[in-house]
Amino acid sequence: MLKTLVHQIKGYQTAAILTPVWTALEVLMDVMIPYVTASLIDKGINAGDLQNVYFYGAIMLGMALMSLVFGMLGGRCSAYASTGFAANLRSAMYRNIQRLAFSDIDKYSTAGLVTRMTTDVNSLQSAFQQLMGVSVRAPFKLVLSILMCLMIDARLSLVFLVALIILSFSLYHIISRVAKLFQQVFVKYDELNQSVQENITGIRLVKAFVREDYENKKFVKAAENLYKLYVKAESLMAWNHPIMNMVVYGCIIALSWLGAHYIVEGTLTTGELTSLFTYVMSILMSLMMLSMIFVTLT
Repeated sequence: MLKTLVHQIKGYQTAAILTPVWTALEVLMDVMIPYVTASLIDKGINAGDLQNVYFYGAIMLGMALMSLVFGMLGGRCSAYASTGFAANLRSAMYRNIQRLAFSDIDKYSTAGLVTRMTTDVNSLQSAFQQLMGVSVRAPFKLVLSILMCLMIDARLSLVFLVALIILSFSLYHIISRVAKLFQQVFVKYDELNQSVQENITGIRLVKAFVREDYENKKFVKAAENLYKLYVKAESLMAWNHPIMNMVVYGCIIALSWLGAHYIVEGTLTTGELTSLFTYVMSILMSLMMLSMIFVTLT
């Protein structure tokens, strides 16, 4: 299956390869900005040296502009490659359908084939686009942010490790349950599409035998089943945000308390503590993005 899907990238390989390259360069600039910010605060603002403020400010501005350019290039390549992948996949599926025997058509059902060509291809397109961009951005940013934290202060980096363990365990528990629900959702989509397709195709028979109420109840039942599954899945996904906020605020409180002690002791500067606050957000948001990638790919 994966070999078949990879073959559909034909004609868009360059864009597919360039997307993670531009994304990695964008992340590199993003991660370096807080580190330069620490120098601006310590060597410029706190030292009262206006020349250093201008110098480090210009570096930050240049990095921000480079990050913007890399992000635009990555987004353009990602959109080009993912839409091309979806177009190739739909064409290949349509050609294959033309070769199916009547028995195969009956086996898969018209509604099922329509779902494969529409909803499923859209999901694959979204997954492929995230695979090229977010799946590179999130882990790369996670690793670089942790390395920068270790460079600034290895002692305070223990706060991140504890937060990572808590958040990783929570997200894994949520994702494992949500993934099973989303697999059921696609089955219910088939049932919903089949109800609509059969009703429209046989509308003369439905009206001739006065079966409108029966067909309405049949459709409502399929729609309600889909609704219940989505509500259950989204309710579980909703736990991501409060757990994320709890871990983030816990890290901020721990960093503030420990950082204040280290600053008084003279082993940590104000600029370095400010950078650590930025990196904690980058680390935890990267984990959140990774969790969403796993759900989409599933």
